Amino acid sequence: MKLIIPGGSGQVGTLLARAFVEQGHEVVVLSRLPRPAAWRVVPWDGATLGTWQREFEGADAVVNLAGRSVNCRYTRRHRREILDSRILSTRVVGRAIAQTSDPPRVWLQASTATIYAHRYDAPNDELSGMLGGAESNAPSSWRFSIDVARAWEEAFNEAALAATRKVLLRSAMTMSPDRGGVFDALLQLVRVGLGGTIGDGRQYMSWIHEFDFVRAVEWLIARDDLAGVFNLASPHPVPNAEFMRALRHAWGIRFGMAASRPLLEIATWLMRSESELVLKSRRVVPRRLLESGFEFQLPLWSDAALELCQRYRHWISATHRLARSRSVAVCRP
Repeated sequence: MKLIIPGGSGQVGTLLARAFVEQGHEVVVLSRLPRPAAWRVVPWDGATLGTWQREFEGADAVVNLAGRSVNCRYTRRHRREILDSRILSTRVVGRAIAQTSDPPRVWLQASTATIYAHRYDAPNDELSGMLGGAESNAPSSWRFSIDVARAWEEAFNEAALAATRKVLLRSAMTMSPDRGGVFDALLQLVRVGLGGTIGDGRQYMSWIHEFDFVRAVEWLIARDDLAGVFNLASPHPVPNAEFMRALRHAWGIRFGMAASRPLLEIATWLMRSESELVLKSRRVVPRRLLESGFEFQLPLWSDAALELCQRYRHWISATHRLARSRSVAVCRP
């Protein structure tokens, strides 16, 4: 199978490309900043057609993950970059597929579970979930994320492609032990004693283990009868207090200093990020995925956290062994 991943140089794209290459598939990543990888990387600008569109000929699937990171302060410049990078890349992927004589049979387009309302009372699924933007209990500053998500999905829905099945992925946080990812950031807090409850701890954390993320993508590519919106999230979101407690337990640390909302606002300002990323209650469940027969390998956060911590420790041990071996080699006469 030939898989094209526009915007696949980030954490999620990398773990997806790695998994498909290990299975023997051909993977082509489209990137604004190409760098060496175990798969082919082709340059593109994420906005205009170019020689990269030739890769779409005869491809089996496209998984578009392009979009600027939202882990930043929402300045006017960053807001424009976040919005444009998503809308322009989605539109140009649609145009490239439309102009291909032998188009991919399926296009999976990234979206975000953030599109759903900030709520505690009930989970949001694809059929009955409440979209955000009008909540009375959410700060007005959170409206930007909803506007981006809606515009992103509208750009995808605009593409009329008779020969290509379209699937929209409203993804929760993808958890993997890779450096620089969300799990890495949360675990760093735990390791230095700061992994306590964030805010009031009631906000739901929706997440998906990388194994299940990859398997869900494979499932949606293979099932020709599945199209439309799918939530890529564990069926068991948990409140932040429970989430952080399970992560501390998995790492073997009892104590974690809590972060009140005022303290969090200061901390995220210093880190050049936004408190919305950890304060919004994302109670999202994958109803359509489950109804299609998909079975999660790691549906519970307690089990997923243990598995992730185990691999993280293995990486640390391997890094220390490599450092010691290099030290010994340098010291030899």
